[in-house]
Amino acid sequence: MAAKNPFDLSGRVVVITGGNGGIGLGMAEGLAVMGAKVAVWARNEEKNAKALARLAEAPGEAMALAVDVNSQEAVDAAMAQTLERFGRVDGMFANAGISARKASLLDRTEDDWRRVFEANVLGVHRVFKAAATHMVERAKDGDAFGRLVVTSSTSTIFGAAGNEPYGGSKGAVLSMMRALAVELARFGITANAILPGWTESEMTAPAFSNEKFVKATMGRTPIRRYCTPEDFSNLAVYLMTDGASAHTGDCLRIDGGYSIF
Repeated sequence: MAAKNPFDLSGRVVVITGGNGGIGLGMAEGLAVMGAKVAVWARNEEKNAKALARLAEAPGEAMALAVDVNSQEAVDAAMAQTLERFGRVDGMFANAGISARKASLLDRTEDDWRRVFEANVLGVHRVFKAAATHMVERAKDGDAFGRLVVTSSTSTIFGAAGNEPYGGSKGAVLSMMRALAVELARFGITANAILPGWTESEMTAPAFSNEKFVKATMGRTPIRRYCTPEDFSNLAVYLMTDGASAHTGDCLRIDGGYSIF
């Protein structure tokens, strides 16, 4: 009798916020290829439709919902729709986030801080709370399994000059993740963070078109290339497997060695 593929995610359901492009879509595609049912929650309906078309090529079933993580009502409604469609949620990848405008601390406004923390910290709290509530209920019924994964940033390691609200928000979710890893472990729920380095996406396109920036950052990247969304596909798959059940409270860097060189 053939052994089961340990990376087969058939029967698992995963939500990815901000999953209609960049790192989020890269993770969604990897999960769908391994048979997971994927729900993309993101604000842009046009991008959602394009992401859904790409995911349709994979074995796993997919759906896309227009969701703003700044709204608890929108998050709760999306969770209800996802559960109605798929019956369960096994993984929540909190990937949606925004950056602040580049500015000196001397010119920074409190509104910048509020806007970034609203999306990058409270947004994570909202989706994790919605998912964990469901996961804990399942665990109490004898079905203990859950994965909470937040996309943080290597800006929590090095100084993100001119972007301290972003770096601060990404550091805050690391503390949140560690707390949840301890609090929810008894329900079979793990919590981890992914720390991307410089990755090709719409958000980083302006920086990557700057010759001075490319020269400075590529010289500090041992693998001599920027990361791509596809570099996050297999990591997402691994975190959703049974084999990752003891892997919790961790920060996984995908940055081509940038943060250690």
